[in-house]
This record gives sequence, structure tokens and C-alpha cells, in this order.
Amino acid sequence: MINYVYRGLKVFLFYLSVLSLCRLVFCLWLQEYWAAGSGWGELQTALWLGTRLSIQTAGVLTLAVVVPAGICTAVSKVWGQRLERAINGFLLTATSVLFVASFPYYRQFHSRFHQLLFNAGNDDMYALLVSLVQEFNLPVRLAGALLLGGALWWLLYRLIGSFGGGSGRGADRVTGLQYEGRLGSRSASGFGAGAGRKCRLALLAVGLYVLGRLVVFGGSWGWETALEWENVGVTNDAFMNEAILDDYQAIYRGYRMNNRLLACNGLNFTAEQIKLLAAARAGLPPDSDNLDSYLRRSAGGAVIEKPQQIFLIVSESYANWPLLDKYADLHIADGMRGLIAEEDSDYCPAMLPNGASTISALTGVVTGLADANLYLTTMPESFAAPYVTALAPQMERLGYETAFWYAGPASWERIGAFTRAQGFGHFYGRGDMPEEAEGSVWGCDDEYLYDEVLKRVRTDTASFNVIMNASNHSPYSVDVAGKGFDAEAVRRRLPEAVQGDDWLLRELGHYWYADREMARFVAELKKRYPDCLIMLVGDHADRYNIDKTPSMYERYVIPFIVTGRGVHKGTLLPDSAGSQIDIGPTLIELIAPKGFEYYAVGGSLSRDNRQGVNYGFWITRDFIGEADRAPLEPVRIEGSQGRHFDEALLQQYIDTVRSVSWWRPKYGPVLDERLLEGW
Repeated sequence: MINYVYRGLKVFLFYLSVLSLCRLVFCLWLQEYWAAGSGWGELQTALWLGTRLSIQTAGVLTLAVVVPAGICTAVSKVWGQRLERAINGFLLTATSVLFVASFPYYRQFHSRFHQLLFNAGNDDMYALLVSLVQEFNLPVRLAGALLLGGALWWLLYRLIGSFGGGSGRGADRVTGLQYEGRLGSRSASGFGAGAGRKCRLALLAVGLYVLGRLVVFGGSWGWETALEWENVGVTNDAFMNEAILDDYQAIYRGYRMNNRLLACNGLNFTAEQIKLLAAARAGLPPDSDNLDSYLRRSAGGAVIEKPQQIFLIVSESYANWPLLDKYADLHIADGMRGLIAEEDSDYCPAMLPNGASTISALTGVVTGLADANLYLTTMPESFAAPYVTALAPQMERLGYETAFWYAGPASWERIGAFTRAQGFGHFYGRGDMPEEAEGSVWGCDDEYLYDEVLKRVRTDTASFNVIMNASNHSPYSVDVAGKGFDAEAVRRRLPEAVQGDDWLLRELGHYWYADREMARFVAELKKRYPDCLIMLVGDHADRYNIDKTPSMYERYVIPFIVTGRGVHKGTLLPDSAGSQIDIGPTLIELIAPKGFEYYAVGGSLSRDNRQGVNYGFWITRDFIGEADRAPLEPVRIEGSQGRHFDEALLQQYIDTVRSVSWWRPKYGPVLDERLLEGW
């Protein structure tokens, strides 16, 4: 038994060493993502804290090996040996696969494994597989991971020897190493007898007790100083904070966050708090238990003549940073730059996406609800009837036929069924596009999508059209060189440190393509439908930047552009800011007659909305910050005027948007505390 305990300690040390070495390699291999000013001091902190946290991971992995193997050994030493080897083989292979996968995952999401991992089942699995093969060389990476796992398994048994627990001496069939039997022997080569044996047993017991506490409390002695994924990120470098987590801890974080998303326990508002917040935002007394009464709005009167056709383009990964003057020489956003400069256009450069993914953006636009730890496309309530804040039914009341256009398949995130359930009269997806339309597994190329819209939208029918493109998305399969993208000219204008990054050039080429096709589409819309209104917004940013450690503003912000007859500079407030839940109210306030009743959580960027909030951040025209910081910590946006804002009112706005967007889809319009208890 004693030999088996020692063997378990060796397995523990091996796993801890592997996890720590993986962390070191991860940090050194991805030095380009270190924050400016980060050096060996930050690296040492990350390695120290990470190793402490990995004590917990190594302990769990060791228990997963020694407990079942030990139980099996009590019955059969041979089968116990086989089971131990099988479990170690599986765990080391899994560790290797996760380690190899962590590099492209971080490059894509600027994060170790997180909750999006648990939403993959809602995605198009075939498209996801093809993307992994084409973009990330899945077969090669997987083969390398399996080889690494095998090598680690071989090394483990070279270091710890064979499976102990027999009588007499024997040899390990795999390694050939000798192992010592007679666990209870009192010979000189045994553990010893009498006082010496008791002393060693006592020391072993103390050691196991200390190790047990370190495992339970994440490398700490007690809960007061316990390390866990929520509190371990203490450096000023976002990359180092992510590197502290080993892959298993990162997956556990994603699991916990996904459970919060499903259970909504990340929000802690009572019905009474929500009533007070919603009433204050609506400027009404808190005398109603009907939440919808606080979401009711009355339009102030049309700002422009009511257009016959309205087009809202949600553009895949269309970030705002290429529109900044500092990147103008790249010429990858000339189309939208030219559009913004036109007299009949206005532009808000302080817009947040509703979430970190495309589906969050679309649910924000379609339902008018902020991302509040709910996955709306999976909730039965979303398919029973449109939410009161849903945009399509309100546009129908203004006399418009409604259509949702998506370059990809209707089955993706159930987007076809979801948009129709939320009031869109028509849905057009990949199956409605011409068979000859080129594209990737995620959808047809933008030019084919736009051509189909132009073919189907009639001039004699008032229509509201939401259009979601897909080309600016991995695996970035558009032949941009054949479309006219001069990659070498862009390469020469890039900072020297990234001029050799061919994949970045490929990404920038697809941004250029998306920008060019949008500009061409807008020009054709204005020509074909002279009185149309067009809105353009990115679905999210945070996929790629030239700077490996971009500012919060450059990393997350998307553009919002309004153009068409009647629009002019100043149509939007000069200090407007918002998120995708504010698009619907902005549109309605632009075109609806005075007194038109509508429902919204957000506000109009043309009348009163000067702030935005999403799943993790807030923004004004001059500042941006993390929404979960208390107190708020404003970061000034480069080049802004630094205008003052009321932090208390901003915090109240954040709480209102989040709490209402959580309660309304989950519990309905009635504000009753008993609903929280499952009454």
C-alpha cells in the first residue's frame, strides 16, 4: 500500500510538471500577445500562480488514475496495471490535444478555452469541422498531439517504473524496469520497522495532508487565500492572466460560465429592484408590476420622410478600427470611408456589439434585448411568440413587409426558425441563393447575397430587410487576389513586425472584400430605391487586429452608419453612443409619426442615447470600460474630447439594461418575486 501511495505521488508530480511546462511553452511561443512593458517579471508571476493553480488540476487528474486503478488492483493486479496505463494514456492524450488546440484558439478568441466551447453544439458542426480542417490544419495538429501524448505516456513509465503491488520481484512488460514487491516486508530493503517505520508513516501522512489542502484550495492553505479561475488573474497583462489557467482550468471556467448562462445565476436582481430601475429609466413612478409598462415608448416624430425600403446590413466581423485615421493608409476600408464622407450619411464610432459572437448580435437586433446570460435561440419562449421589444412586428405596424436575409444555412443556430418566430415575415438563407454562388461552409460570398436581395426586393412594396453576410469569416476562402486585393501593397504599409504574417494579410483581404462589396451594394440600393434608408453595423469585432495587444476600444468597438435620403451630418447626436439594442429605437424614431407607440429596452442615437452596454463593457463617445468593475474605471478613447459623464447614472443604466433583458425573456412581463422561486 505504501509503495502505491508513493507511486501516486510520482504520477502527481509528473502531471504538475507537464502542465507547468505547457504553460511556459504557451507563454514563450505567443510572446507577440504580451502587453507592452511585460517582461520576465510578469512571466514569473504567471508561472508561479499558474503552477499553484495547476496543483489542483494535477491532484484531480491523479485521483482519476489512482482511485479506480487502486480499486481494481485489490481484485487483480494485472487488470489494475492495465487500467492505470489506459487512464494515464487517455489523460495524457487529452492534455496534449488541448495543449496543441490552445494556440489557434487563443489566436482566434484572445482567450483560453471559454464558454463558447460549450455552445459549439448549437453551431453547424459540419461547417465547423471544415473550417477547422481548412484554417487550422486539423489533421496535422491532431497527429502531432497524438504523438506528443504517446511520448508523454512513454516518459511517465520510464520515470515511475512499473505498477507496484505484487510479491517478489518482476519486470514491467512495457519498460523492462524492475519493481519491488513484498509491501509488508521487514527486510533492510523494506520500509523499515519499529520507530523508524512509524516515523516515516507519520511524515507521509503529514505530507498527504498538506498536499490535500493545497489541491483543495488551489495551491493555498485555506479558503481565505484560495486560488481559482475567478481571482487568479492579477497581472496587468490580459495574456498573462489567461496563461495562468491551464487548459483544464480554462475548460472548467467555460463550464461554470456556461452554467451561469443557462441558469442565469450571473444576475442577482430582485423583482423590486428591476421595477425601480425600469421606472427610473422610463421616467415613471414605480407603481406597476407590469414590466412592459416601463418599456413603452412614444415616438417624438419622424426626422426623415418615411422611406419605401429600409435595409439593415449586419456585417460579419466588421470592426471599427480600420476606419480610424491611423489605419487609412492600408486602404482596406475605403468603401465605408467614402460612404461616411457623403452628405447623406452619418456615423457613430462608439458602438458596442451585443455579445462576443454573431448570434448575440442578431438576437440583439431581432429582439431588442441585451445579452444577459440567456441563449435566446435555445429557449422555448423565443419560439412561442415575439418578445414585446422585437423589431419586426413593430416595423409591420409601420406598414413594412419584413424579411431576414442570411448568407448561410437556416439551420445555423436555428436562425431561420428563430427570426420567423420573432415576427419576420420572410427568411432567405443559403438554400435560396443561386446554385452557382461561390462561398464557404458558412455561407455564400457577399456579392451573391447582395445580388439576390436586389433581385427579390420590389420597388412597389414597402419593406424592411435585415441582411447578414458571411464572407469575412474563417476559413477566409474568397479569392481576394482575383477580386483585386493588392496584398503586397498592404504588406508594405504594415508594421515591420507583422509584415511576414501571411494569415493576417488574408484576414485583411477579406475585410477589404466585405467593405468593397458593401459599398457597391449601398450605391446600387440608392440607385434602384432612391428614397431608401440604409443602416450598416458590424456584428462583432475582437477577431483580429494588427496590434497584438490592442486597446479596449480598438479591440471591441464596431461602426454604425446611417445613410439615405433625408440623412445628414447631425442626424445622430454628436456624442451618441450605444449598442445593437439601440438600432431598433433609432430606426423607429427616425421614421415613425409622432405618438407612435413602440417598446424598447434601448434608446435612439438620434434623440437621447449617449451610452451603450453589452455582456462585458460599456461605452460613451469619450470613454470605454469594463461593465463589471465596481466602481467603474473609465478608459479614455484616443482622440476623444474627454467629456464628463455621470458615473452613477451610467451604472444605473447598465443595471437597468441587463436586469430588464434578463427578466423579460425568462419570466415574462409580470414583476413578481415568487417567479424567482419557481412559483
